[in-house]
Amino acid sequence: MLELSILGFLAEEPLHGYELKERIKALSGHVRPVSDGALYPAINRLVAAGRLEQHTEEGASAAPRRVLSLTAQGREDLLERLRSPKPAEISDHVRFNTVLAFLRQLDDPAEQAAVLRRRLDFLETPASFFYRDGEPVRAEQAGDLFRQGMLRVARATGVAERAWLREAIEVLGQPSRART
Repeated sequence: MLELSILGFLAEEPLHGYELKERIKALSGHVRPVSDGALYPAINRLVAAGRLEQHTEEGASAAPRRVLSLTAQGREDLLERLRSPKPAEISDHVRFNTVLAFLRQLDDPAEQAAVLRRRLDFLETPASFFYRDGEPVRAEQAGDLFRQGMLRVARATGVAERAWLREAIEVLGQPSRART
């Protein structure tokens, strides 16, 4: 997901490493913080793979800074990652939000809707944090105030997300002037 975030933010505009780190941190850092020890090796891998290019600019006050931008190959990689998210990128809420943050980069509303349908299909499969005799435990069956709270919040969030996904899929299926 770190590479997807890097590619996604650089598709919007060239950035230097610190700006990029701050944007990634704002997107998911409260849940999954990004360290320099993860970010810069990922940037170096993407540069070596020809997906990013870098150049040096004068720094605002002192040291020069490395500015990163997306290459055509990097843009194609980003689009492919968005068209075909891995199963964990559909099932994990934080990872799906990262996909969602950059889904507008796909120009085709049908491709966007296909990704949203995959998430909706996942959310419509009965699930729980807890199981009894192989069956999902509902909030009313939890028998524990705290687990009941977890399940009630998850249910409410799921209801809201499914409603939004259905609405977004419908909007994406309309003629382009209705999507603005």
